[in-house]
This record gives sequence, C-alpha cells and structure tokens, in this order.
Amino acid sequence: MPCLNVSTNVNLEGVDTSAVLAEASSTVASVIGKPEAYVMVVLKGSVPMAFGGTQEPAAYGELVSIGGLNADVNKKLSAGIASILESKLSIPKDRFYIKFHDSKASKQTLFLVSTALVIHSWVFHQTSSCSTSHCDSAVC
Repeated sequence: MPCLNVSTNVNLEGVDTSAVLAEASSTVASVIGKPEAYVMVVLKGSVPMAFGGTQEPAAYGELVSIGGLNADVNKKLSAGIASILESKLSIPKDRFYIKFHDSKASKQTLFLVSTALVIHSWVFHQTSSCSTSHCDSAVC
C-alpha cells in the first residue's frame, strides 16, 4: 500500500485540499502502477519549516511503498507531486524535497496483516450475531 505523506509550511485554510489529495493519489497510483484503492495520501499544513535558510513556502514528502519504486519511477513521482504542489499550493518546485522508501514485503508484514484480520474478525463476531448473509468465514 503506497503512502504519501506531505508536510508544508503553507496554511491550508481556504485551500481545496480534496483536489490536492485526489490529484496526488491518482498520480501515485498511475506512476507506481498500483490500484488507487490502496494508495493513502496525508497532507499536513502550517508545519513550521525552513528550507534553504528561509521560511518561504516549502514542502517535505515521504513516500513508502511495498515494491514499485525505482530510480525512473521516483523521478516521475517527484516531478508529478512537485507540479501538484506548485499549481495547488504555490510551492515552487525547487522548494520541495521527497524521500522514497521501498519496503519489501516480508513475513513479518504479512503476519501483522493476518493478525489484524483475525483480530477484526474476532471483534466483529463478539459484537454482533453471525448469519450466513454477511459471513463466509469458516470460523462462524
């Protein structure tokens, strides 16, 4: 699941953040080649930040993905996100820095996801009555 986290010193009050989030989500999905249903975008504004010795509008981003990242993809993502920030938040492209992290899938990651699903299933069955109309689980 790709997750883009962007912090900026720009005040987001009065900004159509839905448009920023939608465009960033679409860009991440299309460039990485993963379904947008798995993309998460977080946008934080009014974060105290200095870049290049000034507090002019700037942004810092981190993108974490399980696979799908490489030098070419990172370059395209950096350019795409920088364009969105420039057009929507008036942050110059040269005042945006992004860090990429390709987190390889591991047994630990899969274990955590499986554990979360089991816990969710257990909680659901403890808090509601089970009927075959909503549950395909063999646990029922």
